[in-house]
Amino acid sequence: MIRIGIVDDHAIVRSGLRQFFGEHVDLRVVGEAASGREAIDLVRTTEMDVLVMDLSMPGQSGIDALAMIRAKAPDVGILILSGYPEEHYAMNLIRQGASGYLNKECEPSEIVEAIRTIALGKRYITPSVAELLAQQLGRKGDALPHEQLSEREFQVFLKLARGQTAGDIAEALSLSVKTVSTYRTRLMEKMALNSNSDLTYYALKNKLID
Repeated sequence: MIRIGIVDDHAIVRSGLRQFFGEHVDLRVVGEAASGREAIDLVRTTEMDVLVMDLSMPGQSGIDALAMIRAKAPDVGILILSGYPEEHYAMNLIRQGASGYLNKECEPSEIVEAIRTIALGKRYITPSVAELLAQQLGRKGDALPHEQLSEREFQVFLKLARGQTAGDIAEALSLSVKTVSTYRTRLMEKMALNSNSDLTYYALKNKLID
């Protein structure tokens, strides 16, 4: 029996997934959460094999929660099920510890296949993500600017691009404002950008935010 946790801020999505997983004899939903913060509590208190998690949630997003979940539950497989296409986030998140990445427009059967693969301790790589990986290896250091950011820099970048203040970001990520400012300076240098509006334009252009 594969024990599954579901993290999505939409109750109807959680309900649909729970009902769908219930149709498979080897899958059992053992817990649900509606935010990144709740997801961290869920893996801390509930034994599970695979966490199926959305990215875009109010408060602490799936991106923010990923590293903490990895630290709290290193053996739990994490399948990102997101509305964003693979080319926007998959490579960054798999590097940061996700076990697989699927777009919500995928076939339901593929979610089950991914869960079963991840439950065996493997990563689930779709053909499109495999192609992205091959392209990234072929670029030999000529990666897109945001792909050169560290995990924490990427988190701060997305929040700045969405218009959050250094104070907001510091509170959400449990950092000092000074540390957030340091990350901002570093990521601006790596991306060769000069202002927060430049960050927002870049993120919109590359479909990293809506």
